[in-house]
Amino acid sequence: MNRTLVIIGHGMVGHRLIEDVRTRDEAGTWHIVVLGEETHPAYDRVGLSSYLDGKTAEDLGLVTHEVATDPRVELRTGTTVAGIDRHHRRVTTTDGTTIDYDALVLATGSRPFVPPVPGHELPGCHVYRTLDDLDAIRAAATPGRTGVVVGGGLLGLEAAGALQTLGMDTHIVEMAPRLMPVQVDEGGGHILGRLIGDLGLHVHTGTATETIHAGEHGHVEAVTLTDGIVLDTDTVVFSAGIRPRDDLAEPAGLGRGPRGGILVDEYCRTGDEHIWAIGECAAVDGHCYGLVAPGYSMATAVAEQLLENSDTPFGGADTATKLKLLGVDVASFGDAHAGTEGALEVVYANNAAGNYTKLVLSDDARTLLGGVLVGDATAYATLRPLVGHELPAAPEQLLLPEGDGVGTGALPDEATVCSCNNVSKADITEVVTTQQAGDVAGIKACTKAGTSCGSCVPMLKNLLGECGVQVSKALCEHFAQSRAELFEIVQVTGITSFSELIDRHGNGRGCDICKPAVASILASLGSPHILDDEQAGLQDTNDRFLANMQRNGTYSVVPRVPGGEITPDKLITLGKVAGEFGLYTKITGGQRIDLFGARVEHLPEIWRRLAEAGFESGHAYGKALRTVKSCVGTDWCRYGVQDSVTMAIRLELRYRGLRAPHKIKAGVSGCARECAEARSKDFGVIATEQGWNLYVGGNGGFNPRHAELLATDLTDEELVRLIDRFLMFYVRTADRLQRTAAWIESFDDGLEHVREVVVDDSLGIAEELAEAMDRHTRNYTDEWSGVLEDPEKLSRFVSFVNAPGAPDPTIEFTEQRGQIRPAPVELPLPNVRAEQEVSA
Repeated sequence: MNRTLVIIGHGMVGHRLIEDVRTRDEAGTWHIVVLGEETHPAYDRVGLSSYLDGKTAEDLGLVTHEVATDPRVELRTGTTVAGIDRHHRRVTTTDGTTIDYDALVLATGSRPFVPPVPGHELPGCHVYRTLDDLDAIRAAATPGRTGVVVGGGLLGLEAAGALQTLGMDTHIVEMAPRLMPVQVDEGGGHILGRLIGDLGLHVHTGTATETIHAGEHGHVEAVTLTDGIVLDTDTVVFSAGIRPRDDLAEPAGLGRGPRGGILVDEYCRTGDEHIWAIGECAAVDGHCYGLVAPGYSMATAVAEQLLENSDTPFGGADTATKLKLLGVDVASFGDAHAGTEGALEVVYANNAAGNYTKLVLSDDARTLLGGVLVGDATAYATLRPLVGHELPAAPEQLLLPEGDGVGTGALPDEATVCSCNNVSKADITEVVTTQQAGDVAGIKACTKAGTSCGSCVPMLKNLLGECGVQVSKALCEHFAQSRAELFEIVQVTGITSFSELIDRHGNGRGCDICKPAVASILASLGSPHILDDEQAGLQDTNDRFLANMQRNGTYSVVPRVPGGEITPDKLITLGKVAGEFGLYTKITGGQRIDLFGARVEHLPEIWRRLAEAGFESGHAYGKALRTVKSCVGTDWCRYGVQDSVTMAIRLELRYRGLRAPHKIKAGVSGCARECAEARSKDFGVIATEQGWNLYVGGNGGFNPRHAELLATDLTDEELVRLIDRFLMFYVRTADRLQRTAAWIESFDDGLEHVREVVVDDSLGIAEELAEAMDRHTRNYTDEWSGVLEDPEKLSRFVSFVNAPGAPDPTIEFTEQRGQIRPAPVELPLPNVRAEQEVSA
């Protein structure tokens, strides 16, 4: 690390540059110093509105653990740069700190444009740009009062949606004759305006803000529009466009574009060979881009130059956009306004359905130049990559609902599939055909396609098929059906045994893949005890003995401790049992106590002692609900806003014993401080002043993921109802050993699809899912007790079937720190030839 790269600005584009340099700099050439003006490190500004809908700054954060702990990266938040000394290659901050650089990249972004109307500086006027801005809007918004958004473009509609989320009666003021005038044409704008109006927002187009009036105490009281309309309001949000932040350019002697921005060439380099500018602050040959995708492309181009890998120019960017604004799909791409000489327009409009589609073609009607989609944007994924290429079919076939559309096979190799990350069709097919990726998750990991806005994910699946990758849905060689299909078969037919299922719908005798999977399905649907009759032979190793096998052949016993709450008497019982049976004890991360070193013949007696004290199985051995972790909530914590312990206990007792495709972990936090780490769980609950926020799809492990927000401000009953549906939908439809995070990602629309099914009941199965959960809770019995009450089951808990009373003589222990440990066992190692080691 003998060279210093200073990045001024830690927004999305600045952070992408950090990631690109880290990925490419295998030799550790660059030490990166990042100076961010905001107190928050980089976050997803595209998803800013979700911050008012329950997401936190942490949810939106882009800084991974790897970046945060990388010694090559020095991140300084809350730091403002005062000036640049080009002669000495030095940056000075407002607190007087100086940082020398070998290379400097300006990624300062843009600032909101506030029209200079009288009253624009009054208290009650806000801008919509940062998390701090949204905190101020949230604090000012009064449900039921009128809020006014100045600007009906992309950001204006985002702001309007935010005010509506906060319960305000929202008015949108746009001086152009239609909403989103940059992205959509007159026809699309007409339908968009009607759709937005149908959602309860008031749209004022062709007018502007004339004056903002102050009330008696100097706060905003009303807004007068140029058409004479007066709106009584105490909250005004300006979202009327952006201006590049180029303040540092002129004092440093750097050129500025004719309309602002730091002037750079096609390589994003300024007039100083050591300084670059990227993102919204950069005027590439005089032109500024206000979207994140071009900024990402600039970051990649600069990273390549810094590492001396190539001198590939930025070369412009795809300015296509696809958004869901206030629930309305809007997309535009290419020459959306038919500005090309001789351009032809082909339009399909269905005012009744609220759909508008326009294709812009070359003068010979053969080449696609651009398009606009409002209401239904499903064709965007395949149309956008065709821009600049000859149409594969007649325009009406691509436009009309009854048309066949176009497949990925019609796309040329150079077509950009993912505009956010500049990934072409050829890039994707290469990683698939070279077997670097065999599914959508693999493509994402190799190319970053589909990892930003996600609109290209359906096309990734199509490209897999085009490359000959057939993703088999078969559970294994014995069943051609998927796990979800087998679940439906068992549910509909009433089949109660593996042998009947394989006789009627499979072949052969089964294997260690299908047997446990079917056993789980049968258990999920309420079959008797998992060790009854044929069921016992289907189970995994741990399930066969209702305990986790350890490395020396002993087992661990984990009793359930709902919500982590336990009485002193129960703690004493655990200590006595551990002492009597010579067990190793450890507190788990799920707020339980694990007892290790139990011999198989001792398991029933250990369970009996625990059951007498009120314990039951914690299902640590099964693909089932494990724990619902909690903080102490309002009972003890001075920050708690809800009773998290009571809720955690309620949820754990409701879902205990629920068999699923994979283990399920949960957490309930009593406030936003998140002491129960709920956002790292399959489902997590975080208290708010109004109720509970529900997060889903998190997990730890090899590939940790944060849970995503599903619903906000729920009552106790609403929360339980949604978790019921979510878990049962997961149990019914997930693949074998698929965690909730991967399951959610497997849907084309990801979390949005889950929300439509679970919250909105789009499939009409909510009542069915709820009844299934109610049936589970009614039929629940403790699996340990089921063994203790059955002599036949008890007889299986022996080390040797031909010598039931004999313990396993190979099990030995040593002592460390006052507790037992498995004695080390020396295993013979096979002789491996050198060439075998290399190939392995």
